[in-house]
Amino acid sequence: MAGTDTSIKIELLPTPAVILCEPQLGENIGTAARAMANFGLLDMRLVRPRDGWPNEKAIATASRADHVINNVRVFDTLEAAIADLTLVYATTARSRDMKKDVIGPDEAAGRLVAHIHGGQRAGLLFGREKWGLLNEEVALADMIVTLPVEPAFASLNIAQAVLILAYEWRRQSGQAETLPFGSALADVAPRSELVGLFEHLEGVLDGSGFFTSAEKRPTVVDNLRTALTRGNFSSQEIRTLRGVISSIDRRHERPNPNRQKPATKTED
Repeated sequence: MAGTDTSIKIELLPTPAVILCEPQLGENIGTAARAMANFGLLDMRLVRPRDGWPNEKAIATASRADHVINNVRVFDTLEAAIADLTLVYATTARSRDMKKDVIGPDEAAGRLVAHIHGGQRAGLLFGREKWGLLNEEVALADMIVTLPVEPAFASLNIAQAVLILAYEWRRQSGQAETLPFGSALADVAPRSELVGLFEHLEGVLDGSGFFTSAEKRPTVVDNLRTALTRGNFSSQEIRTLRGVISSIDRRHERPNPNRQKPATKTED
């Protein structure tokens, strides 16, 4: 979805760090940074990126998530990357032969929110594109976060996994309670304008002989009003509909350029 608005100032709030272990492709770093920016995460940390840093492909695919890309930090070890964190979750789609609690993204996000709102730092750990996290890396985490994916096809692209966790973070933190632009219901016309539409339409239908049965007229009117009420029309839409009704009502006053004139009979 397109929707970047550079006129809106980005609010820099405390968020979880996203730690990528030995990412191989710059494109995956860039798209992960873009996913972070989409949902307000700011702190990206890279552990031994294969192609080094900075990476032109990452910058290109970040699609102007400059506030994330420009603050990327690179570490030689995972231990150094998480040294300042007091809560770390490892993301993986594979069962591990270790005693670690396993939670879903919604619960993980809720715990992260509580932890960070309490003044602490936390992070989400993501593994390599080909084989994910090593067991010794998972061992450094407090818990495992996994997604309810299809077991036969459980592998996710790094950016996809980051996006899901970032979305859950934003939702659980209360920043996603309202959508970024208002509901169309905010522009619904006042009831007086809708009643005016009813009366206009019914008056024209009366004049055209539409109501052939006086007994059935109230039922037909009720059905029309019920259908029109469901439209939640704006004032502009009601003006347009009334213009259509007026145009149909005056059609007999205008010449029809498409109407063919009767052929004139010629004498032999």
